[in-house]
Amino acid sequence: MKKKILVVDIGGTHVKLMISAKEKRKFNSGAKFQPKQLAAEMEAAVEGWNFDAISIGFPSVVHGGKIVKKPNNLPAPWLGWTCPKLLGKPVRIINDAAMQALGSYHGGRMLFLGLGTGLGSTLIWARNVLPLELGDLPYTDGSMIEDTLGKAGLEKLGKKAWQREVENAVVRLKRAFVADYVVLGGGNAKLFEKMPAGAEAGSNRNAYLGGCRLWETQAGTRRAKWNIIS
Repeated sequence: MKKKILVVDIGGTHVKLMISAKEKRKFNSGAKFQPKQLAAEMEAAVEGWNFDAISIGFPSVVHGGKIVKKPNNLPAPWLGWTCPKLLGKPVRIINDAAMQALGSYHGGRMLFLGLGTGLGSTLIWARNVLPLELGDLPYTDGSMIEDTLGKAGLEKLGKKAWQREVENAVVRLKRAFVADYVVLGGGNAKLFEKMPAGAEAGSNRNAYLGGCRLWETQAGTRRAKWNIIS
């Protein structure tokens, strides 16, 4: 019997909950939002929903189901947080960009770039999912690449110049990772009326599919279908 998955996207402003690609609810998070508040807020928000397991996308580095880097827009207690069960259901945690990337994947070797506040990134091939931290790469004038491709770069450069920087990054990163295609996700990807050459548009809705895929197993076995490299 196929499991019903609740997908949770924890962000610096809101926590979004999805029981399908279209059916969503949310509640506020913010700079003072603590891990101990999560269960109570979720319990109220999911009233009337039935599910068997939970997938959580988190905006920081996740290693073995544990948050190993403090998120930029959430408080320090999230560092080191792990959550094997929540609301009595088993939980799997992954970087939020990697969850959306997993839902965007359709074969070959795919590089995902999430254009939002920062720069999310993931490489997927075969059944392997490798969350990346490309935002920390050095860029021009001693800055990091996410300073240009993220929200701050968009506000500083303006839309046209920012788009040119993204187009240049797509070409170079696609070549560097020997990717068959690049998926541009995140809220700012919508600023492109036409995708750069070699890229295609992602969708925030793909996060739901990615969360469901976290629980997929190989045919005839209980082994996870996707190898999350962390």
